[in-house]
Amino acid sequence: MGFLSVLSMAHKLVKERVSPGDTVIDATCGNGVDTRFLAELVGKRGAVYAFDIQAEALERTRARLAGGDGGVTDKPGAEAAVHLVHASHAAIAEHVAPEAHGRAAAAMFNLGYLPGADQSVITTPAGTLAALDAALALVRPGGIVTVVLYPGHPGGAEEAEAVQQWAASLPQTTAQAVLYRMVQKAEAPYLVAIEKR
Repeated sequence: MGFLSVLSMAHKLVKERVSPGDTVIDATCGNGVDTRFLAELVGKRGAVYAFDIQAEALERTRARLAGGDGGVTDKPGAEAAVHLVHASHAAIAEHVAPEAHGRAAAAMFNLGYLPGADQSVITTPAGTLAALDAALALVRPGGIVTVVLYPGHPGGAEEAEAVQQWAASLPQTTAQAVLYRMVQKAEAPYLVAIEKR
């Protein structure tokens, strides 16, 4: 049967905590997989904020939402209010509606680089840690922040270590954090998930 992939595990944890009508965040939209997943969860009464610094990522996400990936377009999320934001994930607090601050159900991060694009454009520890602080402030108690880390690409191991240290240093009264990882493969992607208390 096998274990869930890190992306599937992130989706499972988020799905358990998100309901129709919620506000959610895709901090690094990339190809739009998480954005579409979140849009389907929150439905037409919900809101999704999807961020990326690359215009190409926003275009890919827009196409996926419109069904350009060959997927089904008649799911409930096709009508969700999706806000595509051309900005760094470190600026999420500036773009999420003020009334949603402290009320978002989830924030998802899929770090690294945009597949098929310039691999020198990557997420960095400083920007990611700022974004994680902002995301944790934006989610409600019981809400979740998921972070998929890629230690196998240049700069990825340093970013993964910084995120892991950030999560480990959170006071238990603020949040609890878990690690989901294949321990025999040091360079395989892995997941850190943080549930706000």
